[in-house]
Amino acid sequence: MSDDRPSLLIAGCGDLGIRLAERVPGWQVHGLRRNVARLPGTIMPEAGDLNRPETLARLDRYWDAVIYTATPSGRGVEGYRSAYVDGLARLLDRVETPRLIAVSSTAVYGQDGGEWVDEDSPTEPSAFNGEILLEYEQLARGAGGTALRFSGIYGPGRDFLIRKVRAGGVECRREPAVWTNRIHAEDCAAALAHLLALDQLPPVLIGSDQRPAPRWQVLSWLAEQLGADPPVEVADGEAGRKISQGKRVSAARLFATGFALQYPDYRAGYEELLRCG
Repeated sequence: MSDDRPSLLIAGCGDLGIRLAERVPGWQVHGLRRNVARLPGTIMPEAGDLNRPETLARLDRYWDAVIYTATPSGRGVEGYRSAYVDGLARLLDRVETPRLIAVSSTAVYGQDGGEWVDEDSPTEPSAFNGEILLEYEQLARGAGGTALRFSGIYGPGRDFLIRKVRAGGVECRREPAVWTNRIHAEDCAAALAHLLALDQLPPVLIGSDQRPAPRWQVLSWLAEQLGADPPVEVADGEAGRKISQGKRVSAARLFATGFALQYPDYRAGYEELLRCG
């Protein structure tokens, strides 16, 4: 039986790709990853590696949409460049698509004084990962695609902060605030599904919840919910040294397209995580 649904390739189909596939029944979803054994039956498996010519040859066709969600195999420069820049470049050399969404990160922003950032803010990353992600974004945008910059993703299987607080002894500066930004994995998948349904996409969008929060506040709240020891207050560093305060991320442009969050702040998201185990 023929399948007349539009075709979607999720390159690097991990947790977000699997969550996304559940939200787009109108698409024929293909998931590319090295190990396809964990893909659900709703995703057509594409076992392979973008470093291998045979994988690229199999993907060499027209796709109605491509979402690139690859993750690096290592945390060094080589791993990042291979996953993001080299992998996307190889894919774009072979596939044709009118809609490309490249999942990126707010690590492209180097602001560290507690200021607000949005899509128009300068991108001057402070570390190599942000620099490589900017190069990756430019590659996607040069192909007519959209870069979707997520802040810190949490959710099932991404509960590092809960485990850290439960273990106790977490150190944090209270004042001045160290700002944090996050988005639940389900809202990431929902944002990608939302963008697939839009007629036109801007070159860059940010995905984050509506309420950046001081790290001390988040840690204290989690400790209270868990019945764990509260965070340990530490001093604000050496005299005369610039104090790192992080940044506050605005996703107002994404919300202006009609997107609505399921988890508007950390309390809503973490409450469900704690309730479910």
